[in-house]
Amino acid sequence: MPRPQVLQDFLDIALPAMQARAHDGNSPASLEAIAEASRSEGQGGAAPLRLPVVDIWLAEALNRQIEDRDLTSLLQAVRRLAPLLCWRRRTGDATASPGFAENHANAMLLGPGGIEERRDIWLGLSLLAPGTRYPDHQHMPEETYLVLSPGSFRKPGRNWFQPGIGGSFYVPPNAIHAMRSEDEPLLALWALRSMGS
Repeated sequence: MPRPQVLQDFLDIALPAMQARAHDGNSPASLEAIAEASRSEGQGGAAPLRLPVVDIWLAEALNRQIEDRDLTSLLQAVRRLAPLLCWRRRTGDATASPGFAENHANAMLLGPGGIEERRDIWLGLSLLAPGTRYPDHQHMPEETYLVLSPGSFRKPGRNWFQPGIGGSFYVPPNAIHAMRSEDEPLLALWALRSMGS
C-alpha cells in the first residue's frame, strides 16, 4: 500500500520543524538519519482507532495560537492526519499518576503498530490530559522530542524542566525519562532511531 498523501504531507512539515530546533545532544544527527530513512516507505500498518481521551483533549491541544508558522502548520497537519491515527494506551507503574490509563494516548505514525509499519525509525505523538504524569520509561533507541504544548519533562541530568512550545530535547539510548501535564493537555511529537539505522 503506498504511503497516504496526508502522512507524506505531515512528514514534509514535521521533520524540518524538528530539525530546525534540534540542538541538544545527538538530536541533529539522529533526525538527519530519520529524515533520510523516511524517504523509503514501510508497509501498510494499523487501522485507525480513537480513545475517549483523544475525543476530549486533542482538539484543545491543536487549537493553540503559536507565533511560529512552521509549528502552526504542524498542528494543522496533525489535525488532517488525525482520522488515520491509531491511538493506544501503555501500561503505567508506580511513577504514573492515578488514572493514567484513561488520561493518555500514544499514536505511532511510522514504526511498530503505526500507520506505516517499520522497525528502523519510530515517529509518534503523545497526548496527556491535564494533571497527568507519564511513567518513567526507557528504551534502547535514542529519542528526540518536539514539544507542542506546555508541559514538564525529566531526563538524566535535568530534573523537571519546561521546554515550552517548540522546545526540543534529546534522550540518549536507555535513559530513563518522563513527562507530565499541568493545567492544559500536553502534546508532544517524538522521533526514535534504532542505532543500526
